[in-house]
Amino acid sequence: MATQIRGQYITISDPPIVKELFGNTRWAWLWLIARVYLGYNWLNAASGKLSNPAWTVTGEALKGFWAQAAAVPEAPAKSAIAFNWYRAFIQFLLDTGSYVWFAKLIVAGELLIGIALILGAFTGIAAFMGGFMNWNFMMAGSASINPVLFSLSILLILAWKTAGWWGLDRWLLSQLGTPWRPGKLFAE
Repeated sequence: MATQIRGQYITISDPPIVKELFGNTRWAWLWLIARVYLGYNWLNAASGKLSNPAWTVTGEALKGFWAQAAAVPEAPAKSAIAFNWYRAFIQFLLDTGSYVWFAKLIVAGELLIGIALILGAFTGIAAFMGGFMNWNFMMAGSASINPVLFSLSILLILAWKTAGWWGLDRWLLSQLGTPWRPGKLFAE
């Protein structure tokens, strides 16, 4: 990372352990374990919802969850949602009937994230999307295993260059590249 101080750029390098753990394919086995574990959890969550019409047709399951999370309890009990702006957001989604299409989006997201992580395809993006879903579940008051999954997602995001090495990213990233370095398909 280069930082400019008084007109001079100073490069601050990462600690050796960070370079080693997140940038060396020698550790790809570790990220494979984390990736498959995370992917399995997402697929497992989606499979429970796929055959349930309350998720895939009516959205009633999500409506119930949101209604319970957005409810303002009697004092001194605490609400499931700690932030008023997030409660207002969930209430807006409830009031507009968004649970019908949003439930389908959650099921599709869980399924696609799980598949991408297990296959090691676009691992950094899949981990980011999974972490974003975990963050939203936690914001709505559902802790369960979400903090663990969120933490693993952060680690996979940091290890995006090597996390999919034993997966499709090994070929996808070399062929497609990144926004700052085109791959073989887009090279001039």
